[in-house]
Amino acid sequence: MKNIKTVLTAFVLGALVVSCSGENKKRGTDYSKFKTEVTLTPEQEKSYDEITAKYQKQSEQNFEAAKAQGGQMDRVALGIKSEELKARQAEEMAKVLDAGQMEKFNKFVDENSRKRPRYDNQLLNKIKTELQLSDDQFAMLNAANDAFEKSFNDAHDVYHGNNDLAKEYWEKFDNQRKEALKKVFTPEQYTKFLAIVKDQQFKGRK
Repeated sequence: MKNIKTVLTAFVLGALVVSCSGENKKRGTDYSKFKTEVTLTPEQEKSYDEITAKYQKQSEQNFEAAKAQGGQMDRVALGIKSEELKARQAEEMAKVLDAGQMEKFNKFVDENSRKRPRYDNQLLNKIKTELQLSDDQFAMLNAANDAFEKSFNDAHDVYHGNNDLAKEYWEKFDNQRKEALKKVFTPEQYTKFLAIVKDQQFKGRK
């Protein structure tokens, strides 16, 4: 266990950080585009605009607050807050849109919003269940996943605005995540793990 923690510590410290430019590019999802994909009543459109404006403002406030803290921005914490905002926005939107519209809205948000670069909770639970992980193994899976996310976010200023370079960093840290977990799982578990995560690949911003 100590050796595994050493590997993960080295993993977290593996990213280099340099100055970044270009942060003034438009951030977030352009929710106006969704209105071209569905037919909303005037009342729905009014509520839709109010809800999306409300949460975009909160998102911008979170981003500015993170920048104002000084030093390096904590992009992991910012990503967690963004997930929480999207969940609350979806709850409000479900009261405005019908079931079919809501399904399209959720798909639109999923395809057009920035996601945290990690295995999400649904995938983590699938890995835990199908590999029948012990509590210690699951803790190490979460640690490796957290380390991957932190390393990739910490390198943001290096690859910012360059999808090809971002992909290189993503694959580098993903390989480190897998190597760390190879030491945690049995050979049989690791084979199953690779099959489960085979579709987890870098997705650059459009």
